[in-house]
Order: sequence, then structure tokens, then C-alpha cells
Amino acid sequence: MRVAVISAEAVPYSKTGGLGDVAGALPKALKAVGVDPVLITPCYWQTKGEHLWKTAIDDLNVDWRGGIYPAKAFYSEANGSPTFLIDAPSLFHRDSIYGYREDHERFAFFNHAALVLLKRIGAAPDIVHLNDWHCGFAAVELAAARRWDSYWQNTRTVFSIHNMAYQGGFGLGELWKLGFGSEFARNAFSFEGYASAMKAGLEVSDTLSTVSRRYSLEIQTPENGYGLEWLTRRRSDRLVGITNGVDFEVWDPATDPELPAHFDINDLSGKAECKRRLLEEFSLPIDPERPILASVTRLTAQKGIELMMQAAGAILDAGAYMISLGSGEKHYEDFWQRLRDFAPRQVGIYRGYNESLAHRIEAGADMFLMPSKFEPCGLNQMYSLRYGTIPIVRAVGGLDDTVENWDPVNRSGNGFKFGPYSAGPFVESIYEALFAYADHDAWRQIQLNGMAVDNSWENAARKYVELYKWTIST
Repeated sequence: MRVAVISAEAVPYSKTGGLGDVAGALPKALKAVGVDPVLITPCYWQTKGEHLWKTAIDDLNVDWRGGIYPAKAFYSEANGSPTFLIDAPSLFHRDSIYGYREDHERFAFFNHAALVLLKRIGAAPDIVHLNDWHCGFAAVELAAARRWDSYWQNTRTVFSIHNMAYQGGFGLGELWKLGFGSEFARNAFSFEGYASAMKAGLEVSDTLSTVSRRYSLEIQTPENGYGLEWLTRRRSDRLVGITNGVDFEVWDPATDPELPAHFDINDLSGKAECKRRLLEEFSLPIDPERPILASVTRLTAQKGIELMMQAAGAILDAGAYMISLGSGEKHYEDFWQRLRDFAPRQVGIYRGYNESLAHRIEAGADMFLMPSKFEPCGLNQMYSLRYGTIPIVRAVGGLDDTVENWDPVNRSGNGFKFGPYSAGPFVESIYEALFAYADHDAWRQIQLNGMAVDNSWENAARKYVELYKWTIST
């Protein structure tokens, strides 16, 4: 089976969030289970040169907006699978990956160039796997092309929703400039007086998927459908939730090169050294008995930072440490700084993005906080389980699917979760976790339960293969 994965970001080439992790890991996992994958993603200014192994196509001349755009395509296997990076300097060599007024033009070009590239490199793929609103343009182009271009006749599309809140909206008047002037295209994009690339992908793709079973249900509700719940409900018979996986080659406490000591499910002794070194790194007192409650996240409202702010006093009063890695909205950054200034012997902060430090926090912390307003899948709770760090989460999206509440009677469960978006239930879950932490045997059992869960990408990839087969046959 030939599968082309198209994504606006993919590790190790680019990343702003979970989409980059998924798009970078899935092709490698598909290759491991017998699929013939290719990943296509833009070459940004941020893409490091060592990943660009060679120039594959230096004359990727793309017919675009009435002229020819002279793009290039680099080839790499830095993510463990064949990858083409489309190089269009005026569109992608910028200070940030997203956030420009003409983002819809940039990704419409990328989509069109990706399809041109696929025709250059061989036989048509059986599946084109599109990701988030950035790829809604390709969904429409492929749906139209199947009617007249024999190359695409047997190709089917899977459109994955990673975050329904971002829908790629722009003016309807822009459609004709982007090559979508037909009535079919206009109907696909049109949504409440403007054009939505997310809506277009949902409307015309053969199959829809999202990144957890729970989130596939949530996006059919007004709270999480962001105005498109009528469409996800209408297409619910073609909508499947598949929980993202973890790249066990990258996130493995037994081999992780970022860690000062290693450990696994059979020998957790190295975790104590990781905790000691983490406290040193944040200039906190070395007290191995005190629990560390950590957070690695974008500081945005989605991530439940307000609940962390309201719970911080209770956590500090309990004598625990708090460690935060992240950046985002200024008032949230200012809160963490004030908390650090107020309790410098209990609070450690790092403002910004640091992948290496994120690994060390996962290994050294005792508990991981994720009180998200919504969380389509979430990866950090799965990293935490892998590293023997107990997640405390709100029961939404993938957090609900992957974290099972600790049951001290049956000694089952791998974390703690709460329901209402409120500080009270969040603090109650924290107290429950602190109570369990005080019982060494109970805590060790929770750690072992979590480390035994198979959240591997290979497991997720097999589910995607079944989805692809179903898409082709129906």
C-alpha cells in the first residue's frame, strides 16, 4: 500500500505542537508495518540544514496563480522514512511557521506543489493522508481531479483533525485566485460567509479521522465543534478516532540520551537520580521525599493554566515542588515568574521551548499536570506514563482515553483525572495523588501500571492501516 502523508509540520524538520510529532512519527511507523510511505512537508527557514540530505528535484516548476513558481524539493530520511521538503523561500523562509495574513495562500501553494511532486516521483498513492486545515486545499483539488485525471482515479483521501479550533478561514473572494473557482470548490469551502479550509477537508475527504476516540465524539458537540459540529455529525459514519502513539525510540527512559540516568519497568532506581539532577538544574533544595509536580506546555487558555494558577497555593502548602516549562500568553508567563519569586525554594520555571529539558522533566518529576479545557489527544500524558511519572488530567479527549483513574482497592489505574473544568475537582485529584504518593507500594504500582501500557506508534499505525483499507474498499 502506497501512502502519502502531507503535513504543514513534521519532526525533526519543524514543530509547533502535537501535529509535528504525529506527522513525523506516523510515516516511520507505517513503514515498520509494511506500508510504502512518503512524507511531504514544507522546508522552512527553521528546518536545520543537516536534515536536508540532498536536492531531489531542483526544477519543481509549479503552475501557480497564472504563472510558474520555480520551487525545489529536498529529500531526507532523517525521520526514518522517505521525506520530501518543498522549498519555496518567499513563502516558507520566515521568522515563524504560522501567523501570517496570507497563510491560506502559503498552504494552498504547498498543497498544490505536493500533488505536483507526487506525480513526478512515481505511481499514484493509494491513500493521501491530509492533516488539519492546512491540507483542506489538497482535499478539494484531489476530489475534483479524480473526475478527469486518470492518475488520481484510484486514490482516496483521509483527513485527520488534530485541533478543530483552528479552521483556516479567509475571504471567499480569494478562492478564484487560489485556483478554486468552480462551483464544487466554492461549495466545499463556503462557511457562514467566508471560506474555511477545515470545512473543505471535512466536506470532501473520503474518510475523516481524529486523534482520539473521545475527541471524535467531542467534535460533534457545539462546545468542541466550533460551528462545524453539524458537519462532523453528518459525516459521523466516516469519522474514526485513533489515539496518537509515542515514538518509543525517542521516548524510552532506558536509552534516552537526554537523561542523566536510565531506568525501566524492571528497575526504577535511575529515576531517583533523574529527580535529584532535575532539582539541581532548577536550583531547588535536594529533598527526594518531596514530590515534584511538573508541567510542559504552551501557556494558553486551552491548557488549563487558569486552573494551575488557582491550585498553586494548595500545592505549595502541601510542601511539593512545582516545575514549569513553556511560553505563551504574557499574563500566564508573568504568573509563573511571580510564583517563582514568591517561593524560590519550591518553584522552578523555564520560559521557552527546550526539547532536551522536556525529556529530563518527564524523567525527574513525580506527577504531571494536564488540566486542559480540551485536548484532542495529548502526548505528554503518554510520555509521563512511559517515564513512571503519574499524570493528573482532566477527563477530556485523549486524556480520558489514555489515563485510567487509580483504584486502590483493585490496584488498577495509571493516574488521576477529574471532570468539571473547575479548580475544586482539580485540587481534589492532586490531593488524591499526594495521598497515594505517601504510600510507597501504591505509588510503585501506579508507576508500573502506566509503564506497562502499549502507547507505541506501531500499535497506532496498525489501526491506521485498517482505516486505509476500509477507505479503499468503501
